[in-house]
Amino acid sequence: MVIFYAAAITYIAAINLYAVTMLKRQKREGEGSRTGDGRIILAAVLGGAAGVYAAMFIMRYRLENLAFMVLMPVLAVLNACAFYLLLRRLPLLFVTA
Repeated sequence: MVIFYAAAITYIAAINLYAVTMLKRQKREGEGSRTGDGRIILAAVLGGAAGVYAAMFIMRYRLENLAFMVLMPVLAVLNACAFYLLLRRLPLLFVTA
């Protein structure tokens, strides 16, 4: 069971790092970037919203975009709730009757 907790934490860290690097790449490449907003939002939905939201303030990028400023905190809370519920119910998956 410890392996699944470690895998969940690794997944959360990896998806947040991936989302941050995509936002950094988009800032570096400017308007004609190949990394679209859809990919960043998809990474946020899959668990990287906290990383995107933190990176927005660290890099001072996309702070004027109202959709990102509203969507990322909402997705971060939803991601935290989903991971909490998943990790809370995880021991029930291993109960043998």
